[in-house]
Amino acid sequence: MLKKISVEQLTLGMHIKEFCGSWMEHPFWRTSFVVSDPDDLKTIRTSSIKEVWIDCRKGLDVAPDIPTISVAETEAQVDAELNQAAQAQRQIAPVPIAAEIERATKICAQAKRAVTSMFQEARMGKAVNAAGAQQLVEEISDSVSRNPGALISLARLKTADDYTYMHSVAVCALMIALARQLGLDAQETRSAGIAGLLHDLGKAMMPMEVLNKPGKLTDEEFAIIKRHPLEGHRLLNGSGADTMAFDVVLHHHEKTDGSGYPKGLKDAEISLYAKMGAVCDVYDAITSNRPYKAGWDPAESLRKMAEWANGHFDQRVFQAFVKSLGIYPIGSLVKLDSGRLGIVIEQSEKSLLSPRVKIFYSTRSHARIPPEVVDLSRPNCMEKIANREDPAKWNFPDLNELWSSPSNN
Repeated sequence: MLKKISVEQLTLGMHIKEFCGSWMEHPFWRTSFVVSDPDDLKTIRTSSIKEVWIDCRKGLDVAPDIPTISVAETEAQVDAELNQAAQAQRQIAPVPIAAEIERATKICAQAKRAVTSMFQEARMGKAVNAAGAQQLVEEISDSVSRNPGALISLARLKTADDYTYMHSVAVCALMIALARQLGLDAQETRSAGIAGLLHDLGKAMMPMEVLNKPGKLTDEEFAIIKRHPLEGHRLLNGSGADTMAFDVVLHHHEKTDGSGYPKGLKDAEISLYAKMGAVCDVYDAITSNRPYKAGWDPAESLRKMAEWANGHFDQRVFQAFVKSLGIYPIGSLVKLDSGRLGIVIEQSEKSLLSPRVKIFYSTRSHARIPPEVVDLSRPNCMEKIANREDPAKWNFPDLNELWSSPSNN
């Protein structure tokens, strides 16, 4: 029997089936576990969560004299109630990037904790619970619906220390945006998000000294890292993950010319979903700071990937990926016809070549100027992008702050 109780009635030994409330308020990345740690009990009680569903068949029941909020005979009843509450709270109408950045920042922070816990549990030999990541993927998906640029770009701003975890979050968001661009249905899009989140799970089993090595890997070390798709595939057994996740985890390093790993599959042998995973994985990897190199500019990264596309990526998938990000993705440094420099802060629905740009520097006077947001897609706008600029050439210390700050965006 399932019972809804207040968190004050929760005791050690009870089995939590579900938390009631927004996933963003949950103190843990997943639900469905027995409360055995006093610290966990304290964390739940001091969170904003007020009620939980417990499963009396898998843990302790409340005392007979303590009234419960409600009772359910089946899990379907609980799921129906929680789904109804979740749908009432969902906000998926498009919003400007400035309105989404604050929420996306919270989602990124919560997602990082979730993925870190997932990897730690895998290292400790605990079973992976793919279903437990569903709410996380829903939050990421909703954020991408409201404004795809916010979370995708924020997830790129990872440190070398948290690269492995935030890379999974970024690839999840990129997979969702790409799935929508390719016209996949809602279920396939959710599955693509789960697959992106789990794609590097096998790295949980890699030696930390190799995974976090600050320099170039030796041939022997690279051979170890190349085992992570097989390890990830093994970890998914019994996880409840669907076939897409198994496919992407195992094959996201395959290349269309057959030079990838672990199986050296060629173009037609690689599924659409694994091809999607390959593009999303590479883009986030080369735009992120790593222990041994700084990430490339987003626009430069797309240019480099276009050069590799014939042997590495599926052309249709890569072209859809570019459309999902824009020719000049958020965070790209560009030079306008006027000689002014700006940072791309948002894409335009009208043209991939005419994003919104925050102008902040004059190359003619060689000086910073008051930041000004210009929508290059407006009919009366006389400015156009002349070319992309290499951030390393200019060495502006605050480029990320310029585009990620909600103010004036």
